[in-house]
Amino acid sequence: MSNLETSPREVACGATGFDGVEVLSPRAVPLGGPRALPVRRTLPQHQRSLIGAWCFADHYGPQDVRESEGMDVPPHPHTGLQTVSWLFRGHIEHRDSAGVHQVVNPGELNLMTAGAGICHSEVSTASTTVLHGVQLWVALPDADRNAARDFDHYVPEPISHGQASVRLFLGELAGDRSPVHTFSPLLGAQVDLPAGCTLDLDINPGFEHGVLLDLGHVDVAGRTLTPGELAYLGPGSTAVCLRNPTGMAARMLLLGGAPFTEELLMWWNFVGRSHDEIVAYRQLWQDGDDRFGSVSGYTGSIARLPAPEMPATRLRPRRRT
Repeated sequence: MSNLETSPREVACGATGFDGVEVLSPRAVPLGGPRALPVRRTLPQHQRSLIGAWCFADHYGPQDVRESEGMDVPPHPHTGLQTVSWLFRGHIEHRDSAGVHQVVNPGELNLMTAGAGICHSEVSTASTTVLHGVQLWVALPDADRNAARDFDHYVPEPISHGQASVRLFLGELAGDRSPVHTFSPLLGAQVDLPAGCTLDLDINPGFEHGVLLDLGHVDVAGRTLTPGELAYLGPGSTAVCLRNPTGMAARMLLLGGAPFTEELLMWWNFVGRSHDEIVAYRQLWQDGDDRFGSVSGYTGSIARLPAPEMPATRLRPRRRT
């Protein structure tokens, strides 16, 4: 998914120190104008821009798209990252300049590697009545950020843990392992907790972790989350306790990764390392450079999404703490 904000914020990402539990509340972002798909953005934020290499999290829906335009994101560019599409309801048609045409379905991982440059489009299908899911980005480490374009599609089986259910789509958790390759140590899983259920999971103490709540209410390490909130847990924990104290089911994403210690910049749909690099990416996209390629088969109102104007000030990486 593109960041469709007309005046995107500068986001200077760096590692930050924290050894407890921090609850992040999302901000509302309309994607695409007055009839846009509204999303809840929990990453990046001023106080926390990364969880491991996870650098972007948009949570949207459930949205009845029979009375709106649904999702229609024209071809747009990315650099230096991977996109992770994960749906709870609805279907999205993905097309990219690596020649991939894939329908994104609920409970299926779709991981696109931008590397040095890619462009793609995303459109909710005609049969979709309700759209509900998350769009996540993973920053690529410097050694791999110019990798070739790539795409992985994986359907994880739900694994029962007592009354709870876990769908692991990236990394390792509770004896299960995803076969999908990542460029840095990562964890990504959907966790479903029935009413009144508690789940204790062993986690990697070298990772940062985040719990993004989609449905219901859940207690994470003693902090109560409401839908849309994200609990951050710093490195050092060997286990996480997820407790659903209510009479309704809860659903969440568990994200994790080794702390990402490289300084990077995010602006619009680009991840880079310097202001001049971001400026160059933008100009190449505006010029139709082959770095990003082209998407075949998209039939929307415009052929490609133009980049916003650069801010008047120079983008600067945040100093790492």
